[in-house]
Amino acid sequence: MYFLVDPREAVNAGYKASFEREGISSFGLLPDEFLSWIEAASPSDLDAVQGFLLGDFEDRPKCVTSIRRHSRAPIIALADLRSLEQTVQLLDAGIDDVLPKPVHVREILARSEAIWRRVNATMPGAAPGEAAPPAPDRLKVFHDGRDPEIDGVSLSLPRRERHILEYLVRNRGRRLTKTQVFNVVYGVYSNGVEESVIEGHVSKLRKKLAERLGHDPIEAKRYMGYTYVG
Repeated sequence: MYFLVDPREAVNAGYKASFEREGISSFGLLPDEFLSWIEAASPSDLDAVQGFLLGDFEDRPKCVTSIRRHSRAPIIALADLRSLEQTVQLLDAGIDDVLPKPVHVREILARSEAIWRRVNATMPGAAPGEAAPPAPDRLKVFHDGRDPEIDGVSLSLPRRERHILEYLVRNRGRRLTKTQVFNVVYGVYSNGVEESVIEGHVSKLRKKLAERLGHDPIEAKRYMGYTYVG
């Protein structure tokens, strides 16, 4: 789920519609509403946020400070006008990236994933005399709207299944509950959708991956959740 913050409701609505076209859940609030929300949000709600998108408004640095007290998710600012001075100020304030409008949602997704990779980066390679690093995964995900690839060949997936796979791969080795997966894919404020829908999505996804890989890369345990093991 991506969180949108802008004083113009039309801007929030426009980006929300763009995210939905990519199969990505999102939620928008005005700046004052957002500051109240993030201070009261539960850990599970915050964990569902994959990125914060801040529009062009005066209190962005204040929002950044509040976000960083509660979340490590990428913070991307949108700029109505190109301004070197403003960009430097925003980066100094702790924003991870600044994008001038107009910008496509797929670029936002790609840049957000690049930030996640930097945050979660590990030391590359092995020191001399140590075991070699593991071979690259046959499965490659892109996090920008493209379908994943297995052995270099595209695997066409429905948007929800693709998004679930991306979330599981990003959190490789970490057990994720059905609620966590649901909140990320459908959003913490979704209406009319039951959590049980995740079971069906994951079941279909596992079958498709197993057919192409020859094994199931997702470990599922009843009542406990899902783990991408590769």
